[in-house]
Amino acid sequence: MQLTKTSALNKLRELHKRVRIIRGGSSAGKTIAIIAILIDYAIRHKGKEISIVAESIPHLRRGALKDFLNILKGLNRYDDRKFNKSTLKYEFSNGSYIEFFSTDQPDKLRGARRTDLFINECNNVSFDSYQQLAVRTSGNIWLDYNPANLFWVDKELIGQQDANFITLTYKDNDSLPESIIKEIEKAQVKAKTSTYWANWWKVYGLGKIGSLEGVCIPDWKPIDNIPQEARLLCAGLDFGYSVDPSTIIRLYKWNDAYIFDEVLYRKGMLNRDLSYFIKQNNIQEHIYADSAEPKSIQELRNYGHRIFPVTKGKDSIVYGINLINQNEIYVTSKSKNLIKELQGYVWDKDKEGNNLQKPTGLHPDCIDAARYALMMQLKNPNKGKYIIQ
Repeated sequence: MQLTKTSALNKLRELHKRVRIIRGGSSAGKTIAIIAILIDYAIRHKGKEISIVAESIPHLRRGALKDFLNILKGLNRYDDRKFNKSTLKYEFSNGSYIEFFSTDQPDKLRGARRTDLFINECNNVSFDSYQQLAVRTSGNIWLDYNPANLFWVDKELIGQQDANFITLTYKDNDSLPESIIKEIEKAQVKAKTSTYWANWWKVYGLGKIGSLEGVCIPDWKPIDNIPQEARLLCAGLDFGYSVDPSTIIRLYKWNDAYIFDEVLYRKGMLNRDLSYFIKQNNIQEHIYADSAEPKSIQELRNYGHRIFPVTKGKDSIVYGINLINQNEIYVTSKSKNLIKELQGYVWDKDKEGNNLQKPTGLHPDCIDAARYALMMQLKNPNKGKYIIQ
């Protein structure tokens, strides 16, 4: 493999912060560019301990490890004696090394410290795994992924002071064969024919956030304003404080459809703050909230608000998701946090890629409030899944 100095490689060399987040479309050359930079870094600096990590060993063998070996061989730097095929560790002459392991190896996650870290396709890795690795990394952290859905990188890392963020596309990969370029660009034409291809082009062609794979609530539509003829029904409230925000979602009926409108998303709110917000925003309709917070519900009742608990039974989360999917749903364009959650709330999968019917991804603070409101408005106990008290 002959290493080409691509636009992707040049752009990545300019990143200088500790956390370096690279979002990219198909064939953008992001993984190869990162590995090339890490190889150069290991050769030029003594004693560097570099970990390249992915969701599984088979994933590494098909991707990052294969690219690593091809780059070394293309540079005439590969020495078979320096590569331990059992531990997947390559040691350079100056004492630096690059090792490969997966996040399904707990002893590795919580094991030795390192100087530098690269998590390949980090959207397939949990935030807890990232944290375990990050706190054991003294130097730079590289992350790359295709933006099929929003996930923990969007909520926890992008926008932080110690993080660079860059988007790459196939146009940044100067070594890409013309045949592959034409294949990718076919999707641009097909994007006009279906939602699937529009999303595919958005994610893999342009490197932008989409909602392709395993989204729990896929079929909602954006709406700029609430129509005058829409009728306000009720509101849902999800309590939070320091870690999670308090959220309020209003529910409207519009013909045969429902509209969700985000009116609150804020951390650090005491119940008196919530009461003040509700009064200031003239929220006089019934409010439905999680029954796990009876003290907060009673306190808001004492302030004079019409708030009622929703008791959640077995599988109530999945039931609530299905209930939303069974109806025509619109979301106001200003509901930024609800939209983020809808794009990043996906079904968890097992190691074989099978759907587990268990949601994962971004924490559903707004979605919880929305499903409380819709379920209670429909007043469908559905075999005891939800009960109004």
